[in-house]
Amino acid sequence: MDLGQSRILIAGGSSGMGLALARRCLNAGARVSIAGRSEGRLAQARTSLGESTALDTIAVDITQERQVASLFERIGPLDHIVSTAADIEGAYELLPSLDLKAVQKAVESKVYGPLLLAKHGAGKLAPTGSLTFVSGIAAYRPLPRGAAVAAVNAALEGLVKALAVELAPLRVNAVSPGWVDTPIWAFVAGDRKDETLGAMARKLPVGRVGRPEDIADALAFVMGNGFTTGSVLHVEGGHRLV
Repeated sequence: MDLGQSRILIAGGSSGMGLALARRCLNAGARVSIAGRSEGRLAQARTSLGESTALDTIAVDITQERQVASLFERIGPLDHIVSTAADIEGAYELLPSLDLKAVQKAVESKVYGPLLLAKHGAGKLAPTGSLTFVSGIAAYRPLPRGAAVAAVNAALEGLVKALAVELAPLRVNAVSPGWVDTPIWAFVAGDRKDETLGAMARKLPVGRVGRPEDIADALAFVMGNGFTTGSVLHVEGGHRLV
């Protein structure tokens, strides 16, 4: 899909899937704004993306309504809003060890954040614009320790359907990745990351786990396809089949 000349805001774009999407969009000729909580990670992302003149970085916590409202008060018109943000540190635990504060952070990053981006950002979007969020395979293939993450992803997909109806003709979609090699696995598997991902790669029909670029391609598709809304695009290497 041609995203050239588009104006795109990516929340969570300083690493992983969001960073891969930012790179893809910049290469296509888009103007990209990356929003994130960490000034240091935003600076690293800018360096990684070659200090592009078509790139802006904005420090903002999308779980805080005042900050989100302020962001959209000062940002210009947009064609697409994307959120890949996810804070699941401490939320991937068996029930006896599950800290509800960690669950709350996961809910805030993957449900409240997208809701606030839609509430305050929809008015900035062109009529042909879109909002796209990232859910995940845990909603379909939950594992022990994954109750909170499965619930959060399922809630986000319900939100996407409701927003697609309320905000029409703006398009609202989700991309649901399978297991993707990103920094978030440090919170899920710790020092067993490579072993855990390798075991899954051997199970999947495609013979590997995902790369951030795989998800960036999927995000670009739903952003650019004018006949897709209220949908969840599964990009998981056949994970739901095994």
